[in-house]
Amino acid sequence: MESKKPMRVVFSSSEMVPFSKTGGLADVAGSLPQALGELGDEIYVITPRYKTTDRKRLGIRSTQKKIRIPVGDRIEEAEILSCSSANRVTVFLIEKPEYFNRDGLYQSPNGDFPDNAERFIFFSRSVLEICREFDLTPDVFHCHDWQTGLIPVYLKTVYANDPRFQNVASVFTLHNLGYQGIFSQTEYPLTGLPWDLFTPEGIEFYGQLNFLKAGLVYSDFITTVSRTYSREIQSKEQGFGLEGVLTARKNRLIGILNGIDDQAWNPEKDSYLAARFGPNRMKGKKRCKVDLLKQFGLSPKDGTPVIGIISRLVDQKGFDLIAEILDSLLRLDLQLVVLGIGNKNYEEMFVWASKAYPDRIGVRTKFDNPLAHKIEAGSDMFLMPSRYEPCGLNQMYSLRYGTVPIVRATGGLNDTVTEFSPTKGKGNGFKFKPYSSQNLFKTVKKAIKLYKRTTDWDRLVQNGIKEDFSWKQSALAYSNLYRKAVAQRNKKTMRVENR
Repeated sequence: MESKKPMRVVFSSSEMVPFSKTGGLADVAGSLPQALGELGDEIYVITPRYKTTDRKRLGIRSTQKKIRIPVGDRIEEAEILSCSSANRVTVFLIEKPEYFNRDGLYQSPNGDFPDNAERFIFFSRSVLEICREFDLTPDVFHCHDWQTGLIPVYLKTVYANDPRFQNVASVFTLHNLGYQGIFSQTEYPLTGLPWDLFTPEGIEFYGQLNFLKAGLVYSDFITTVSRTYSREIQSKEQGFGLEGVLTARKNRLIGILNGIDDQAWNPEKDSYLAARFGPNRMKGKKRCKVDLLKQFGLSPKDGTPVIGIISRLVDQKGFDLIAEILDSLLRLDLQLVVLGIGNKNYEEMFVWASKAYPDRIGVRTKFDNPLAHKIEAGSDMFLMPSRYEPCGLNQMYSLRYGTVPIVRATGGLNDTVTEFSPTKGKGNGFKFKPYSSQNLFKTVKKAIKLYKRTTDWDRLVQNGIKEDFSWKQSALAYSNLYRKAVAQRNKKTMRVENR
């Protein structure tokens, strides 16, 4: 059997674990390249170097090279840093203090940075200029979210006549359609792009510049982070105004489920846990539950399940539903532990509840990675009633840790969680479809009822803990898509040359 030629892929992402993080994009940018490297592909990742990125601790070094980027009518210069990683992955970081040496990645406590358009115009062109500076000719540019949406546009316009890029394909991954990078038309001259692109068929969006739309229109293939989400975003309800663009490109729109880092999230090796456990030795999970309750100042109650929540406290995650029924929930036979920050009204709601029901609910309004691991391991159930969820990772972490997810059937939650059937002994969790607090409440009560039936509950837990949501299959799907994108690009080039 003929072996496949390794792909040379340049990833561009505005955040990447372990260098920077605000959400799941960083996890994907950190772990997917490693999985692709294990398949034999040659991967380069380009990302900004932010204030919080510790050069010394992460082994980041200078390449002694600089790039000069046109931004409007001026030239901005940046230094290029690098960091070698395992599995054929090289990381380039853009050192530009004026743009990236700030306390936040995209915003301050007062809101989005007013120069975000300029910052990510600069970033997008930097990705292409770094390739030129290091004599790097990729097979594919893999771009992620609105911050990189201009790269496919530059590839087919400003850099169209550069021999290095003429046969290079572009894949654009949409992690969350709710964030589009929409800016005033007055920012458009900073891009250096011709005005004939600023049309409803191009990158204009109701008179404004839309970075995300640019990526959707000009990339060779579009991916989303789950199959269900790829269908949902073609509807008016979840299309955020771009459903027409996505429907028009549906033949180039593919859903590929995110994977999880199964080394960092492994209950048999997790150093954050009070005890390790796995499919064939579950006693450690009971010790983890006791330890978790201690962390939150709660006393264990025999036969009472613990429900965990780790989330941004925002409407998208279903906290409007929880707000409607929180008092009723806490009157059920359960204990609740909550970790997260977000809207002040939800933070205050949970703090109030912890005072009103001190033996039922524990709350931490912050991000705490070790505590997140403890919640995944020590909880019996995990609650994710999202309004929409492109993929979601915590439900997959939960399954791996023998913690049963209770979710709304949307996006990646629908793709990863299957309703448990006690008669058939199949399924790995609980889910509800219509978005209402009544449906959420009924589903939680159903889960508590099954928890009391030990034999059925143990079967359910085992079904989940044996699931495989590692990056292996998803990385293979991406690698195959790269080859398809390159083949399509080459066909198009040949048609142009033969005219």
